[in-house]
Amino acid sequence: MSYKIVVDSCCELQEEYKKDDRFRVVPLRLEVGDYQVMDDEHFDQKEFLAQVAACPQCPKSACPSPEKYLEAYGADAEEVYVVTLSSHLSGSYNSAVAGKDMYLEKCGGRKIHVVDSESASCGETQLAMRIMQYREAGLSFEETVKKIEIFKRRMRTYFVLDNLETLRKNGRLTGVKALMASALNIKPVMVGTFGEIEQKGQAIGTNKALARMADCLVADVADTEERTLMISHCNCPERAEYMRELMEKRASYRDVVIMDTAGVSSMYANDGGVIVTL
Repeated sequence: MSYKIVVDSCCELQEEYKKDDRFRVVPLRLEVGDYQVMDDEHFDQKEFLAQVAACPQCPKSACPSPEKYLEAYGADAEEVYVVTLSSHLSGSYNSAVAGKDMYLEKCGGRKIHVVDSESASCGETQLAMRIMQYREAGLSFEETVKKIEIFKRRMRTYFVLDNLETLRKNGRLTGVKALMASALNIKPVMVGTFGEIEQKGQAIGTNKALARMADCLVADVADTEERTLMISHCNCPERAEYMRELMEKRASYRDVVIMDTAGVSSMYANDGGVIVTL
């Protein structure tokens, strides 16, 4: 049976999948003061980061409408799998579910499953790639849904950011002293646990924090050789490569993928942020 994987624009896709007919991206809108831009193929990360640096107001995102998801589901596939930004960070998941309800009411008979990634960035990518892997292996819709929900609970998303202000101002860092950490050059190692952000450790300086993150990740995942290591970075490819080296010294993986962040991920990660999933 034919299938389609719909993701919101917080999901980083590798270049070979951006024009793949099996994938469809639904963009969020980004706002920095009076500056607004769609997080689509025209997104300019350099310009966006400059706007964020120059604006005293906290950047925000606006999720796609249910109608945008309804349009993305289309009529050219018998099965649709949807992966969204964590419902703890955005209304994208709720819009995707509402779009599904609208589609089924209007057309009926379609198999659509919406996954709340409880993650972001390359965490969404992990889930989208797993869905493709399951479907290309011949698994049924029901089997794919069951396996992806199990994998989601086992997936780990860690990150180290130079700037925690966007997360702090949006109320995502309860219990984490973002301003003090910045002042002392203490870099917290953060982990997303079922959609909630927690501090896993800390270190003085970014390189030591990345090493601490590598230790935490390898200790947290038992079957690394069966997984793809994904690293997303915001305008810092050298840090992503350094993170790859740290991770490869500690364990082996089925594959390693490095990507630059798209718009929403750039907004939350800020310049210099590194996000890693297994």
